[in-house]
Amino acid sequence: MVVLKLRFLLVPFLTSIMGAAQYMMQDAALMNYIDRRFLALEKRLERCNQDILDYVEEFRDFSKMVLSRLAGLNNYKAEVKSEVENLLTRIERAQRDIDYFGSVTDSNTCIEVHEDLVKQQLFEEAEEQKKLKLMLNASCDYMLAGIKSLKVVKKTGDKHGSWMKDPGKKHAKIYLLNGSVNDIIFEFSNIMTFMESNHTLKARRVTLPFPWEGTGHIIYQGFLFYHKYGSLNEIIKFNIQKRNITDQMLLPGAGRIPAYQLSPSTKIDLAIDEQGLWAIHAEPETGGNIVITKINHITMAVEHTWDTSCNSKDAEAAFMACNTLYVVYNFPSGGTSRIQCVYDVLGAVNTYEIPVLHFPKRQGSHSTIHYNPKEKQLFAWGDGSQIIYKLHTKQKV
Repeated sequence: MVVLKLRFLLVPFLTSIMGAAQYMMQDAALMNYIDRRFLALEKRLERCNQDILDYVEEFRDFSKMVLSRLAGLNNYKAEVKSEVENLLTRIERAQRDIDYFGSVTDSNTCIEVHEDLVKQQLFEEAEEQKKLKLMLNASCDYMLAGIKSLKVVKKTGDKHGSWMKDPGKKHAKIYLLNGSVNDIIFEFSNIMTFMESNHTLKARRVTLPFPWEGTGHIIYQGFLFYHKYGSLNEIIKFNIQKRNITDQMLLPGAGRIPAYQLSPSTKIDLAIDEQGLWAIHAEPETGGNIVITKINHITMAVEHTWDTSCNSKDAEAAFMACNTLYVVYNFPSGGTSRIQCVYDVLGAVNTYEIPVLHFPKRQGSHSTIHYNPKEKQLFAWGDGSQIIYKLHTKQKV
């Protein structure tokens, strides 16, 4: 009887325990399912986040590409504009030649010289020469007769570079522009500071908004004039003290080939003499002959252009002095530099009677030679050395 009662009590108890265990197993399975769903959701969120990051990176790359293309279009625009201006200039020259030849030839192609036409032509040439003499101050009447001596002031920097004084200012500051592509000007208070061993620590550093190309830059009346890197023929006028660009111009016909075969990084060489700012370059249309252009340094406008008979082959540098171009030649492997082509824009120098002028005591090459009209000296950069050449002059014949 007791056993029956005990069995009666145990059956419900065991049944309740088994029910509870079943519920617990169901809850565990549910929790396991929820946990798996959360893990799957987290993985999807991570994948979504990674996709967003990839899309952002692709958009940044696309933006950079668009900006690069826009910058390229601006460069192409400047180059096309320069080419159009150059073409117009050459068309005008060709038209003048055609008009002239057309006026002196008859319908039967027999050449007949008309006295009135010859007089008119001579008169126009004389008037043009008068205008040039007024513009260039014909009182500048000396020419280079020899290079007396040299002084190696210092050896610093790269193989190519440029250094100079400002002939348009009264101060004695020295400017160093190292390399054929750079954007840093070093300004020294005087030549003694420049010659010190730790000279760069005492220099004033001026950073340009755009780097220069080549070594043909020049400083005049507080402004740096230089060929902008990456452009075909854009010349920038930069105020050194205020550190800003004040003007710029495109030089028609320039920038397509080096100004000098032995200095291939220099496409435009800017020069200063007693008459102001000049640009020296070479053109394919002239067979590589050098072209010189007089530029108004205030307005940055072209005043006149001359096609010279001096070729850029084997040339390493050139400079202007008293309206006259002096082209310096050398050997491709280096040697004794020499001046063997001279061109006077006013025709006051008989270039065929000028002997070859050799640079003294030095074997090597020059990447830059600039004339300083204030001191009547040449500031040159040769194989990393900063050199001063003293000159011997004589009256023009």
